[in-house]
Order: sequence, then C-alpha cells, then structure tokens
Amino acid sequence: MAGNDSGRQKHQRDCACDHHLDSHRQGYDSPRTVNRARDSTMVFMIIERFRNGDPIPVYRRFRDRGRLAPAGLQYVSSWVDEGLQRCFQVMETSDRKLLDQWLSRWSDLVEFEVYPVVSSREAADRIAPLL
Repeated sequence: MAGNDSGRQKHQRDCACDHHLDSHRQGYDSPRTVNRARDSTMVFMIIERFRNGDPIPVYRRFRDRGRLAPAGLQYVSSWVDEGLQRCFQVMETSDRKLLDQWLSRWSDLVEFEVYPVVSSREAADRIAPLL
C-alpha cells in the first residue's frame, strides 16, 4: 500500500536516533504475534526511565557498544516519549534469565519496570469463554 510505505519512509527520515534501527529493518508497523501453544517465547513490555532524566549516557553507550543483549534475547521494537525521559521497549525471549542479564548491563543508567505481556488477540481469546 503506497500510503503505508510513504509513512514508513517519512518516519525513517525523521527519526534521528540509532536506538530504533532494528525496528526500521523489521518494519516498525508490522505486528508480531507469538502462539504460546507452539512456542515458549515470552514477550515483555519494558519501561525504561533514564536516570536523572538524562538520555545522553544511554544513547552514548548504545552508539559505542550496541544493545548489549545476550544471544537468545530478541529486540522487537521501542518508542521514546517526546520529552526523551522514557523508553517503552518490547523484548522477547524463551529464558527470563537472559532479560535479567540485559537489564543488569543497563541498570547503572536506566531504571526499569518489566511487564510480561500477551497480544490483544491472546487476551481476547482468554476472555472469550468468560463472556
């Protein structure tokens, strides 16, 4: 669809941060779903609050050292609030210990809230028998 492509191109052109390069490669507006009946992958919504409200050390480390995610922890996508105070990031893994390992590599610069999440579709499927 041409309208969708131009929106993606505009976003890529307007987004100046390297933090989101992976989402551009994957197609940031492509939904990713996990079928938990066939797959043990866990999906996490992570809210990152930059310590002292300062994103510069976070982006500097990311530029210099990369995401620092261990093998088996997959970055899905992320968004940063307009004030550059918080990042909302989705990660997935089949081993929660890998997520904890990654969190420890950034905890000097970021405070984290971690929420295991399911897709809206999975939530609707869980609720349907109760309706």
